[in-house]
Amino acid sequence: MIERYTLPVMTHLWSLENKFETWLNVEIAATEAMNKLGLVPDADLKNIQQKVQFKVSEINDIENKVHHDVIAFLTNVAEYVGPSARYIHLGMTSSDVIDTANSILMKQAGEIILASIKTCMNVLKESAYKYKDMLCIGRSHGIHAEPTTFGLKLALWYDEMHRNLIRWQRAIEMISVGQISGAVGNYAHLPIEVETYVCKKLGLKPVNISTQVIQRDRYAEYLSSIAIIGSTLEKIALEIRHLQRTEVHEVEENFSKEQKGSSAMPHKKNPIIAERICGLARILRSNAMTAFENNALWHERDISHSSAERIIIPDSTSLIHYLLLKTIALIENLIVFPEKMMGNVNLTNGLIYSQSVLLALAQKGISREKAYKIVQKAAMECWDTKENFQDILKKNEVFTSILNDDEINSIFSLDKFTNNVDSIFLRVFNI
Repeated sequence: MIERYTLPVMTHLWSLENKFETWLNVEIAATEAMNKLGLVPDADLKNIQQKVQFKVSEINDIENKVHHDVIAFLTNVAEYVGPSARYIHLGMTSSDVIDTANSILMKQAGEIILASIKTCMNVLKESAYKYKDMLCIGRSHGIHAEPTTFGLKLALWYDEMHRNLIRWQRAIEMISVGQISGAVGNYAHLPIEVETYVCKKLGLKPVNISTQVIQRDRYAEYLSSIAIIGSTLEKIALEIRHLQRTEVHEVEENFSKEQKGSSAMPHKKNPIIAERICGLARILRSNAMTAFENNALWHERDISHSSAERIIIPDSTSLIHYLLLKTIALIENLIVFPEKMMGNVNLTNGLIYSQSVLLALAQKGISREKAYKIVQKAAMECWDTKENFQDILKKNEVFTSILNDDEINSIFSLDKFTNNVDSIFLRVFNI
């Protein structure tokens, strides 16, 4: 349901029809401001407001001749408005319209993305609590380390998404600015009050200063924030891919009844959604790099950035929204195998307690170096023979001479690995 009703909204947002409609809103607001300042007669303003319109196909036809999108737009609007059109775009430059409209569209796209981030966080939180105490093996370097819980894994992802939420809110604020400042940004041909009026009406703040363009460090922050969110989603997806490997098989993507996994092998159930998330996140990072390149312009104003932004801004906002929706569905429908998780916890025949043994020996007065040798020797034998780690240790006289049965049982208990889960959850979810 989420995907069905929100993806079309983003598609419409970046349509040519909506882009020109947003341009028109900027132009009309500027004309209204100039009317209030006595620069546009009331009759002409009324005529503009009543007759103003455009047609995308006609704008495209004009642009094919003049090779300038804003001129094509203004020409088409003038055909409908008539003589009063001379007051449209008065004292303005193309970037006044394009950049202010971009800010509006990026802000609107940002709000859609923000809602999806919050939904993703809610889904992660719900799943974290569902699996809060479900033991699974923690891995370092891909090798079994010590037990943790699957809930802690989800809580970690939630915590990172919360940082993404904060970053994204700042990115929206950073991009929510407009300018109506003229050809070199010094308001030579129109009062600065026009900018103030336009920005207030359209829900933006005026920039402190511009050259002709809104400075692209703002865009770089916006696009890099998207890339960071994408890297988090990739992190989640990559872990799920690892956990679905046949040898691990602790979780599995939902596999629908009619779904097919391979054209050659009917048995396959591949993590295609997680793989798709990982692949598409790479595009977000490359788009962010382009945004960095767009910050430096010839003598602070050219249009080398414009062509790239027509691709990277709609694509990145649409793509991160799509990836968020896919991640939400992935987590909501994830199939979890607790028995397999527990089987993997026990897979190494007790080696997960090696640190517990090391610390217990050290606490009994044995030097860390000697204790490490004792534990490592037993661990290597366990790896080689597959014999139970505890049984091997019990053959060691030092081990059995300083630890009684109750202490040994305490060492080989899983409780320590879950004792602090509630405390961690309190910090993460701030209950």
